[in-house]
Amino acid sequence: MKTNWQTKKLGDILDIERGGSPRPINSFLTDNKNGINWIKIGDTKNVNKYIESTRQKIKPEGLKKSRLVKEGDFILSNSMSFGKPYIMKTTGAIHDGWLVLRPKSNNIDQDFLYLILGSPLVFKQFDNLAAGSTVRNLNIGLVKSVQIPLPPLSEQKRIVKILDGVFGKIETAKKNAEKNLQNSKELFESYLQGVFADCEDWEEDKLGSLTLKIGSGATPRGGKKSYKKEGISLVRSMNVHDRNFVEKNLAFINDIQAEKLSNVTLKKGDVLLNITGASVTRCCVFPEKYLPARVNQHVSIIRLKQESVDCNFLNYLLTSKYYKDQLLEIGEQGATRQAITKAQLEDFTISFPKSLSEQKQIVKKLDALSKQTKKLEKNYQQKIDDLDELKKSVLQKAFNGEL
Repeated sequence: MKTNWQTKKLGDILDIERGGSPRPINSFLTDNKNGINWIKIGDTKNVNKYIESTRQKIKPEGLKKSRLVKEGDFILSNSMSFGKPYIMKTTGAIHDGWLVLRPKSNNIDQDFLYLILGSPLVFKQFDNLAAGSTVRNLNIGLVKSVQIPLPPLSEQKRIVKILDGVFGKIETAKKNAEKNLQNSKELFESYLQGVFADCEDWEEDKLGSLTLKIGSGATPRGGKKSYKKEGISLVRSMNVHDRNFVEKNLAFINDIQAEKLSNVTLKKGDVLLNITGASVTRCCVFPEKYLPARVNQHVSIIRLKQESVDCNFLNYLLTSKYYKDQLLEIGEQGATRQAITKAQLEDFTISFPKSLSEQKQIVKKLDALSKQTKKLEKNYQQKIDDLDELKKSVLQKAFNGEL
């Protein structure tokens, strides 16, 4: 660090206060356009640096149990979006999930402070100091103890100017990579949509006529507490993603628990479909290596007649936009939540080539394109990750006095 730089605790250079929440908050909310802005974590969605508006307002009396922030103040999330700083471009009241930070003097450049508060240097200290708690939270004392390098004001402004130029170029490159990543994903989805849209000469039938089994399971008595470290796999909705089985968080049950779910024993070639909740319609072919296995009540087994439809063909079909949209529409008919019943699946009509060899040829082409697009996606994602690391590296050099 340069000789004219100082090491300062945030508590030495900032006044730090905590927000508060008038309760019950619903009694303080108002539709009056002259109400006080009520700043919530949700107001930071799609926001990188400045908070300029809020979705809700509260009555003036709500301020008695909250805290007013002014334009130019920094607010810092002390729980959700852990440690993320924002600069106020409006006034408002903050709840107890925020800390408000105000420089004690004019010797701190606003943009420099924003950059260093959002840097890995500061986040690492937040992370270490909050470690060990069940829910990571930033209290005032913790934030005050964090140390930062502080150069003279003129040097702060010089660093900000350099970083703005470098970060602008990094951001442009990152947006291009993100656009290419999205385009590569859309390329496959577009081709997949075309395959199942061009099917005038195909057979048409209901799943109930093409399957040996359609059915879901249950959660063993005791829920999560009853799961074992090893044993028979219990597939849950979190394991089923479109065209991809995710091993993470795979649960296990013992022989006694499995016996009670013997009617939902999985077999090689079973197609799995999520039938409830936010992940409804996610679909994949169950990998044989996780046998023996059962499913819980949120996942349906679709076991095809081998002479009718290829399991991988059905997987591609059900994850294509044309059929997924139909399944989502069915799921949204549920009275209280998204759900698809066994009867609805049995009555679900699909189109398919009568020839199994033709189905497998389609699968082969889709597999090849999927492999190519995943390779592209991996390359673009790596470029995005590299750009993020470059940004961190530049920040580290800046705050080490190496720019």
